[in-house]
Amino acid sequence: MPGLARHDLDALRLKIAALEKRPLLAEGAAMLAERLGRAANDRGENADPLELLAAPSGLLHEVFADEQRQSGAALGFTFGLARQLLTSQRQAVLYLQLVGEGQELGLPYGAGLTQFGIDPAQLVIGRIDSMTELLWAMEEAIACRAVAGVIADLASHPKALDFTVSRRLSLRAAAAGTSAFLVRYGRGREASAAKLRWRISPAMSGELPFDPRAPGIPRFQVEIEKGRLGDKTQRAEGKTMLVDWTENGFVSVEPKRRTGTAVHRTAPTSRPVAAPLGHRLSQAG
Repeated sequence: MPGLARHDLDALRLKIAALEKRPLLAEGAAMLAERLGRAANDRGENADPLELLAAPSGLLHEVFADEQRQSGAALGFTFGLARQLLTSQRQAVLYLQLVGEGQELGLPYGAGLTQFGIDPAQLVIGRIDSMTELLWAMEEAIACRAVAGVIADLASHPKALDFTVSRRLSLRAAAAGTSAFLVRYGRGREASAAKLRWRISPAMSGELPFDPRAPGIPRFQVEIEKGRLGDKTQRAEGKTMLVDWTENGFVSVEPKRRTGTAVHRTAPTSRPVAAPLGHRLSQAG
């Protein structure tokens, strides 16, 4: 529309945004810059990786685990971050996954969510047929003012999730004040507009006072691969820490060797061993 004046274009954008009842993406960029202004001015100070665990809302996070079998740790850590964003106004967390990947990743366990301070009634689960529909649902949920966080759990590396899409998600999250989390698996990394990228792996839990051999509270090894909240967070890139999830949130811990007494098992008594079923069938008359 070459003949359309600038003020007409601005008026049209405002009208469309009002109809959709969500902020403009351009406003998201301005809000994000204002929200992160304090972090960007922290020049010269030493970076504290633990501070990033209390990052402000309205950010796009990437949470990586090296293997899918570590999905419990990656998802638990992500729910811990989302739990800190729940308020009286934002009482919901949305979890999205592709239908075809459900058998590989499973679904969040309600009783386990309570350990991370999330009432299962606060979790909305969406199983989507295609990546295009998942991204659409994610963007619409981010714009909802009742949602604290949107989690997309992706077993694959879809081409549809490129830098342009991640940039749009980041701006939408900043505009709405809703955090978005992309949970990914593998060692490969693509260009992304995420403000924070975490690499998560499970760690041996600490000892319990009543039984040193019993498993303790969840513990994660956390590496900050990317921080784009100013110079201070960029200096935290590459740092690793151990954190426990407690009823008060994440707590940094010092690595210690477990001192529990080893369990000694007596050798089984010698007895005849039956032939494997296949051999017995082959010997049948």
